[in-house]
Amino acid sequence: MARAIWSGSISFGLLNVPVKLYSAVSKQTVRFRELREGDSSRVKHKRVAESDGKEVPYEKIVKGYEYAPDQYVVLTKDELSDLEPQRSRAIEIQDFVDLDDIDPIYFEQPYYLGPDKGAERAYALLVEAMKDARKVAIARFVLRNKEHLAAIRPMDDVLTLTTMRFADEVTSPKDLDEVFEDAKPKKPEQRELEMAKQLIGSLTSDFKPDQYRDEYREELLDLLERKAAGKEVVSTPSEEPKPTKAPDLMAALEESLAAVKGEEATSDGKASKAKAKPKPKAKSSSGSKSSSKSKSSSSNGRKSSSRKKTKAKA
Repeated sequence: MARAIWSGSISFGLLNVPVKLYSAVSKQTVRFRELREGDSSRVKHKRVAESDGKEVPYEKIVKGYEYAPDQYVVLTKDELSDLEPQRSRAIEIQDFVDLDDIDPIYFEQPYYLGPDKGAERAYALLVEAMKDARKVAIARFVLRNKEHLAAIRPMDDVLTLTTMRFADEVTSPKDLDEVFEDAKPKKPEQRELEMAKQLIGSLTSDFKPDQYRDEYREELLDLLERKAAGKEVVSTPSEEPKPTKAPDLMAALEESLAAVKGEEATSDGKASKAKAKPKPKAKSSSGSKSSSKSKSSSSNGRKSSSRKKTKAKA
């Protein structure tokens, strides 16, 4: 059962809706421990001072800001505590905007907002009103001693809250002008643009999240299970993808479009019908949960060629 990590209320005009905050994601990460090679003894990290190498207890550590090389402004815990934002229990809605007006680069961490006891009716009212208005609420609130900007929107019958980056935390594309100074992007030819748009249209489909899997994590777990079972593994060298050169753009676009349509590109740029090659059957499981996965068959049919594959010797 999900546990609330924060409780407060949504402040909307004179309306206050008591809510609880729940995590909306569960990161699936393969974690490793640091061991000494040879005997697999656990490695511990200690806090030591650079000047004499002596270990420093946690209560003796203070925060310092380096304003010049090796020169610091030290702040005490009390000084930092006085600067912390007030621990308000309110999510204060400041504006309502269109979702399309928010670039995804501003989004950070997603959460669910659930109604607190006795607030079910007011909560349902806010959900339905935001659904009908098709708007996203921009709000501020304090979580873990840090002030956050957040976007609130309905999803089905639940409100979601996604923390956002502030404007000065996002690098502007204009800052890349120096990067492109020696290699400025050139305007594509109209024929290339039309062909690229056709390719995009051919690969367009509905977004289905369960089609996409973390193949690296699954293969890593499969490798770990094989090694834990005492099986020897060998790796095959990976082939790095090469960038498409400008003179080859049209040929690459034509071949890509023909492949999507199940055709063969001819030397004159036209396509001829070709029998679609049968897809290889998925390999049978070797007894591990992760090796029984089936690769997602998304509409583009692309597979990463840069990943190292591991295979068990017979």
